[in-house]
Amino acid sequence: MSGLARYFRSMGKVVSGYDKTPSTLTEEMEAEGIKIHFKDDVALVDEEVKKNKKDTLVIYTPAVPEDHSELVYFRQNSFDMHKRAGVLGWITQGHYTVAIAGTHGKTTTTTLVTHILKSSNADCMAFLGGVSKNYHTNVLLENNISDKTVVVVEADEYDRSFLHLNPNIAIITSIDPDHLDIYQDVAHMQESYAMFANRISPDGSLVTKQQVNEVLKHTGRTYTYSLNQKADFYAKNIVVKEGHYIYDVVTPKGDIKSVTLGVPGLHNIENSVAATAVAQLMNVDNESIRHALSTFEGVERRFDYQLISDRVVYIDDYAHHPEELKACINSVKALYPDKKITGIFQPHLYSRTRDFADGFARSLELLDRVILLDIYPARELPIPGISSKMLLDKINVKDKKLCTKEELVDVISDDMPEVLITMGAGDIDRLVQPIKNALLQKVQI
Repeated sequence: MSGLARYFRSMGKVVSGYDKTPSTLTEEMEAEGIKIHFKDDVALVDEEVKKNKKDTLVIYTPAVPEDHSELVYFRQNSFDMHKRAGVLGWITQGHYTVAIAGTHGKTTTTTLVTHILKSSNADCMAFLGGVSKNYHTNVLLENNISDKTVVVVEADEYDRSFLHLNPNIAIITSIDPDHLDIYQDVAHMQESYAMFANRISPDGSLVTKQQVNEVLKHTGRTYTYSLNQKADFYAKNIVVKEGHYIYDVVTPKGDIKSVTLGVPGLHNIENSVAATAVAQLMNVDNESIRHALSTFEGVERRFDYQLISDRVVYIDDYAHHPEELKACINSVKALYPDKKITGIFQPHLYSRTRDFADGFARSLELLDRVILLDIYPARELPIPGISSKMLLDKINVKDKKLCTKEELVDVISDDMPEVLITMGAGDIDRLVQPIKNALLQKVQI
């Protein structure tokens, strides 16, 4: 939503809106001249909006409850209303579109594709699911947008949003179960991914993993990629030097030798291979790809180093699905095999916690110490019997505890971790800076 708000602001439109909670992102948007309020109250809706119904477009996300008073007001007064996904579909119409979908990895992969294209001076704009650390924003726009401008977009599977897109190239990174509150079962979710793949233009291409396409059975032009197993695109000769991964990328056009990736994590090597595949399909030369991967700084809250010292390492990550937790924790363990690793996790959604409780427990057992915050409800009401205490009881780790957000900084300060990871998609990001400040204070004592 913030990407669309910034897009329309850049087009000279007056933009205002509602969000549930303030964040660093909303503070930045307010500084850019976008009016935002955080209480569901029709009286707070911009008066210019109420007076100029015929000139107003109301964009909403399905995460907003149906009884939200502002949503009800706009509907009752017959405003021109459209879902976020539909508006994104309009914007991409008439443009060569690269869309990246998948249960995990899509934000980093979308940002990688964007950075490669920008580094090769391609005329492109991008709508990202996170804030790029290279560009300090989640939307990149051209000064002169034309029909030759390429659009790179993160394709969200929630509420089948990605079915509004008609990409020329699509990446599907994974189809692990998620959002079962929407899809009800895995079969319906997989069906939607197959429908998304079928929306690729007839002369376009799908880039995905072999095991994913075995499920999707896409009959159009398809290229496979993997971390280090044979595929159309894959990495080999992976080594770690001075904290960075160096590897070769095998492609149908020959190997790209000695790639240095600017961010850690084996999962990010895999993401970089997918991004390389797209870049080659768009005729970006190998030297530009190599340079872009080496200068890639990552995405905020994706394996995001907050503090590195001899006494403590602190990493923040958006992981909120069992497979994402596993990938993040295993990457940290590979980098710091001799350190005690503490993980703070804020479960996101009651339904997701219920549906994947055992998976969450197994992933969190990879940690030496587990701290659980209360479930972040987002759009949901509580589900009886589903709580962080329920999840904690399933985790077979001796050193584990529940903690409130108010207690957390003191808990971390009192027992200095060697390596600390904060994980979750809720409002845990509001605790990152206080935790970092507390750790810095301890390091300096």
